[in-house]
Amino acid sequence: MRIFAFRIETIRHLRACAPSRVAVAGGLCIPLVLAPLPLAAQSSPFMTGATALQTNILAWLTPIAIILVMVLGAMAMANRISWGWCCAAILGIAIAFGAPQIVTWVRGLFGV
Repeated sequence: MRIFAFRIETIRHLRACAPSRVAVAGGLCIPLVLAPLPLAAQSSPFMTGATALQTNILAWLTPIAIILVMVLGAMAMANRISWGWCCAAILGIAIAFGAPQIVTWVRGLFGV
């Protein structure tokens, strides 16, 4: 009988304290809900990695493209090149260095 009375007193105590606990919890939660989340301003890890990869590829590609143009010029001076190679090299360099703009354009076409 004593355990049952203890349970009733505990329940009454919890009910009496519940409104004040809710008010305190609500008072603490409202500023957190209304404040902007600093994490929302950060970019995703995928975009960070993709940007780093793009920067690294462009850093490697710049001297390679310069050497390619020099080799194509030397081959053109020696009259040992077809125009198809020149057109392919120009198109490849334009695609490689214009990739961010091309991706933005394609994403704009599909509304992404």
